[in-house]
Amino acid sequence: MIGKTLAHYEVLAKLGEGGMGAVYRARDVKLGREVAMKVLPDRFAQDQERLARFHREARTLAALNHPNIAAIHGLESDQGVTFLAMELAEGEDLAQRLARGPLPVDEAVAVAQAIAQGMEEAHARGVIHRDLKPANVKVSADGKVKVLDFGLARAFEGGNAVEPDPLDSPTLTAAMTGAGVILGTAAYMSPEQARGGAVDRRTDIWSFGAVLYEMLTAVRPFQGETVSDTLASILKTDPDWDALPADTPDAVRLLLVRCLERDRNRRLQDIGEARILLSDDGLKTLYSGLSFLGATSADIPADRRSRRLLPAVLLAVLAGAVLGAAALWFTRPAPPPQPRRWLEIGVADHSEEPARTPVIAPDGAKVVYERDGRLWLRRLDTGATLELPGTAGARLPFWSVDSRHLGFFQDTRIMRLDVDGGAPVMVCELKTNDYGAGGC
Repeated sequence: MIGKTLAHYEVLAKLGEGGMGAVYRARDVKLGREVAMKVLPDRFAQDQERLARFHREARTLAALNHPNIAAIHGLESDQGVTFLAMELAEGEDLAQRLARGPLPVDEAVAVAQAIAQGMEEAHARGVIHRDLKPANVKVSADGKVKVLDFGLARAFEGGNAVEPDPLDSPTLTAAMTGAGVILGTAAYMSPEQARGGAVDRRTDIWSFGAVLYEMLTAVRPFQGETVSDTLASILKTDPDWDALPADTPDAVRLLLVRCLERDRNRRLQDIGEARILLSDDGLKTLYSGLSFLGATSADIPADRRSRRLLPAVLLAVLAGAVLGAAALWFTRPAPPPQPRRWLEIGVADHSEEPARTPVIAPDGAKVVYERDGRLWLRRLDTGATLELPGTAGARLPFWSVDSRHLGFFQDTRIMRLDVDGGAPVMVCELKTNDYGAGGC
């Protein structure tokens, strides 16, 4: 191949080889620029139906234009060879860099933010990467970050609902051959991918969390000696949070937990949230919220900081609800003058205990309070009062941002209740460590 000219591309050197063929450095003789030439394997190029589907997907991928995404220039066939002409991203990939050890925290955050920016643009156009891992991220000597092969897993798959074989990773690097391709791909699969289910952009968010974890530790969060062991680790084990550097900010720890949530309905829902959190302003805002609630880790030994993580998550969620409600309240247009109303929560006929800890919902339409060891709900628009079922022994109630759900503590559990009906459900069981910090 080296020295040949295919279409208007002169092949200069081989860069690597992997599950989906080989990649070469080539020169576009028409435009006078160097490109990466990804040569498709014969088993793919000879499948006309699959190739036609790939053409349709490639047109979508070619429309992506972002400084953190390596662009596709064209799909060509010449002399019996089918290949993609792609932007040539200079520098080493993250897999090569991490072989020398973890990145400093500041550098890892900067690279992660650049990855998130590229992914956000692609997701906005309906393109999912499906194969995000360190080998698919290039970092140049001057710090420019490029995500490679964005969406090619989907293009190679051809639109089938079932995931492709892990061997058919579109990643092509010098370091990835044979079992390395399989394990390298499987290690970053989301739980839904590992089960062979359909995927969406939350799959990329899981992989993003796995890559960020590895940048900080130089260790994959999920490992195994075989593909089956690796996938079992993804489905059943948790990352070693104690492996994170002692100076990892609580905000980054929180983000990792949100990204590596197995239930994708509880996972971070939009990669743009990660991009915001990793910005300087985002980190400062979250730090402020955590510090206000006493959730920083400065006074806890490094080897115990991860044990404070989940309480910090709960506190941060509560802080977000409070800050979000406050932001809506202070930025909304001034309402027309309304007559003042006084709310009296009197003593029940059957009880001598007064109402305690009233908490008004963010929508301002209802209030919850404790009385007789249970929670009561007063609707301010109708004045109706009712006892909330299943709340015996409840304490410290708090509202969701949409005012539809209540959270409260009951014995050693955190519970959630839909105020429009239904029984309380347990969110998690609280445990206490040696420092008195509770966590789920």
